[in-house]
Amino acid sequence: MLEFPLLSYVSLMSITPGPNNLMLAASGVNFGFRRSMPHLLGISIGHGVQVLLVSLLLSWVMLWLDSGRLLLSLVGCGYLFWLSWQVWRAGEPQARQAVQPMSFIGAAAFQWVNPKAWVMVVNTALLFLPVGAGVTQALLLALACALINFPCICVWAGLGEALRQHLAKDGARRYFNGIMAGLMAATACYLLWDELKLAGVW
Repeated sequence: MLEFPLLSYVSLMSITPGPNNLMLAASGVNFGFRRSMPHLLGISIGHGVQVLLVSLLLSWVMLWLDSGRLLLSLVGCGYLFWLSWQVWRAGEPQARQAVQPMSFIGAAAFQWVNPKAWVMVVNTALLFLPVGAGVTQALLLALACALINFPCICVWAGLGEALRQHLAKDGARRYFNGIMAGLMAATACYLLWDELKLAGVW
């Protein structure tokens, strides 16, 4: 199951910029790598569970995505805007105590409204699951994806923590959080625009 094309595809999709990785970089800066671990595990394990369920229910998922894609995108983009606000607030000295790293459950649940995660998971199931595959093969694919995904996303939290000392001053950290919040909001706008165009709204 762990063949080079799967390793290459999942690694590339996991390590390239997207909502998860932008949040992890911000989390690494604001909370450090260790406090970001539930967030990291939530993404990877949530991703594995998503791969498993999509693999087992692929035909139903494809039909559901076709009819519910716009709603899913609206929810996901709305959540990204809210997360952008949270990242922005993490730079305010008076708000820092109130802002916490994303929880394991929160990170795992986010995969279900993350447009990039859906593209990645559906393509993975279509490309790498043999026709007529059973539960065992779906489980192996899900496990392989979670194991490949984890070190790739750790890079982003690690980079965030590496920047932490350079951003120790409130002004510098606020500036960084502003950039990350802006990038996250821009990602949400791009995804939303793309989905609305696809749906023929404009």
